[in-house]
Amino acid sequence: MRLTYLLLLSIFSVAAPATFAAQTYISADSALDITSGEWITDPVLIVENGVIVSMNGDIGNATSEDHIVELQGMRLLPGLFDMHVHITSDPSLQGYNRLRPSELRSVLKGASNARDMLLAGVTTIRNLGAGGHGDVALRDAIEDGDVIGPRIFAAGPSLGVTGGHCDNNLLPKRYEDTAAGVADGPWEVTRKVRENIKYGSDVIKFCATGGVMSKGTKVGVQQYTLEEMQAIVTEAHRRGRTVAAHAHGTEGIKAAIEAGVDSVEHASFIDDEGIALAIKNGTYLSMDIYVTEYILGRGAKLGILEESLAKERTVGAQQRKNFQRAVAAGAKMVLGTDAGIFPHDESPKQLSRMVQFGMTPLMAVQAATINAADLLQQKETLGSLTVGKSADIIAVAGNPLDKIELLEDVKFVMKDGVIYKQKGND
Repeated sequence: MRLTYLLLLSIFSVAAPATFAAQTYISADSALDITSGEWITDPVLIVENGVIVSMNGDIGNATSEDHIVELQGMRLLPGLFDMHVHITSDPSLQGYNRLRPSELRSVLKGASNARDMLLAGVTTIRNLGAGGHGDVALRDAIEDGDVIGPRIFAAGPSLGVTGGHCDNNLLPKRYEDTAAGVADGPWEVTRKVRENIKYGSDVIKFCATGGVMSKGTKVGVQQYTLEEMQAIVTEAHRRGRTVAAHAHGTEGIKAAIEAGVDSVEHASFIDDEGIALAIKNGTYLSMDIYVTEYILGRGAKLGILEESLAKERTVGAQQRKNFQRAVAAGAKMVLGTDAGIFPHDESPKQLSRMVQFGMTPLMAVQAATINAADLLQQKETLGSLTVGKSADIIAVAGNPLDKIELLEDVKFVMKDGVIYKQKGND
């Protein structure tokens, strides 16, 4: 029994947040200016009440009540953002197995996933779809300190057409099962936006085209009409919410951009006209170019439908080509991984793929920090190591602008001034 207790203690001790009454001084070899890409040498950050109050403090001024964190051999960066997550999803349950967990069970799984993401260095996520507003409940539990995890911007149930990608098409008609976000026509989608906001959604997500992981949808086919998309965006923006559109197909992507969405998710079959339209409108692209390897490499064993595997064989390769074209053209990009299809702590692995397919390491880090904060309309408080912003800080042993893979092994994690992880330079 004592051995079991010690094992559990060793597993969870890293997650126990360290809080301090006064100030925290953090010294390191350097800190990244995320805008310029320059390294600030020998910084001493001072954190007070969850906010960075100085970038060039003097440890000699610390009192006995202050906490000193010395990170020799390490470099500081802003905490990472993942702008496309399914935090309550269990990646081990695919295909028909996704029908197994209740919404309540999914939220409990989400708490475990949230912990994994935070300890991997992801301090902010945008959750794009959860039944029963489970992501809203998890967001509030994290904010109240009941569980640990990233800061969550929650969408609640995704909006979709009857029988489309965001509906549940796995069961026959006798079950009469319809996903919570299904709505058809401009007035119905407007009502659904209002309902999501009523129950706490920070962002509105809708499915503009078919998808890879859904049964019976053609991945490139547009689902919502332009009029319906415009109704969603108009109501969401009127209520101060940003809008994300799941869109693989060419015409659906362009319709979503024309409707005024803030980001297009996946954007697999975007063409030159769509890229130009995204640049003109300032629309962010969130392209999940890591998930292909998981779906095709491990998905069949986990129950992913053969229909979905066949779609991914086509979608994945084309998406990566179009990612390269969008980067070369100068489109605005964020890190969005679709974590939940694969294990959540693998989220930072997409950064190396973004570099592989056209970005510089600095561009990839910016996509996962300051760009994401801009998309969330949180640039004044999040996304960089700047006086006055939230103390979301990570550290790695080495220079990730030389070797982006270092961000897959984060040694130190602070969110809102609270330390959740601190490891030696091993």
